[in-house]
Amino acid sequence: MKIKVTIIDDHTLFREGLQRLLVRHDIDVISSVSNGEEGIKSIEKIEPDIILLDLRMPDISGIEVLKKLREKNKTLPIVMLTTSDDEKDLIEALRNGASGYLLKDMEPDNLVVALKDVLKGETIVAPNLVQILAKFHQGDDDEINISNLISTLTPRENEILELLAEGQSNKLIAKNLGISDGTVKLHVKSILRKLDIHSRVEAAVIAVEHGLKKKN
Repeated sequence: MKIKVTIIDDHTLFREGLQRLLVRHDIDVISSVSNGEEGIKSIEKIEPDIILLDLRMPDISGIEVLKKLREKNKTLPIVMLTTSDDEKDLIEALRNGASGYLLKDMEPDNLVVALKDVLKGETIVAPNLVQILAKFHQGDDDEINISNLISTLTPRENEILELLAEGQSNKLIAKNLGISDGTVKLHVKSILRKLDIHSRVEAAVIAVEHGLKKKN
């Protein structure tokens, strides 16, 4: 089954280029619209698997579109695809239910991988914005518990957690540590289970909060 995507972006050239890119990667763009109101109406008629939503649009902002879509559908994956790396924009998007926050200058292959990860239930954020999420992360009352959970990680799992905090992919982690992609995946699953979390982004946030990110 092909992934079905709706694009909402007021920049025609970007929107058309993105559509061609996704189609080349065997992703079905079932609607591509230039403004938020049109996007909201189109989603009432069709059922995309995921929405790619621009943040800054003239008539109605991406955040307002996000809020309206969330009123209608709590679970539909909605990913902000924007040029803004502003901390306030990121946190506002996540607080209003965005499933991801990606930057338009990312590599095409990475975008495709990110969309697939979002559909698996992960919250995906541009790697260079992960540290900002430490301010968004909830549950400060659980700090002692989180510290205890971190102490259950093996040295190798700690090492991989540090690399997750840098936004590294499984492939890059495998290369850096001289192990296979499959081994990295097993370690990541174990880390998520031990920390009682559901995504790599949450793991990265915890690593940043607890000073586990490698020093350059």
